[in-house]
Amino acid sequence: MINVIASIHIKEGRLSEFIEIFKSNIPNVLEEKGCIEYVPTIDVPTGLPPQESNNNVVTIIEKWGSLEDLQAHLSAPHMLAYKEKVKDLVDKVSLRVLGEA
Repeated sequence: MINVIASIHIKEGRLSEFIEIFKSNIPNVLEEKGCIEYVPTIDVPTGLPPQESNNNVVTIIEKWGSLEDLQAHLSAPHMLAYKEKVKDLVDKVSLRVLGEA
């Protein structure tokens, strides 16, 4: 199993539009082979050090059965359609693919 943390930086004022599009694609992703978890999250300001909050970042927490499952996910037709829909809403994306220590 692998864990994925994807940080999606959204353009100012476009967060709710992005979240609506993202959430509409979740059922498709959950049906994919190897998808264990796929959850969008946003920062909850707590004042706890060393937390860094950003109101324009959506962090996706994902779990996949294998790296091959993740690779298939990235090129799935519904993901290509999603990327096209959000391309003008996103500033940048960073990805961390993690295994157990």
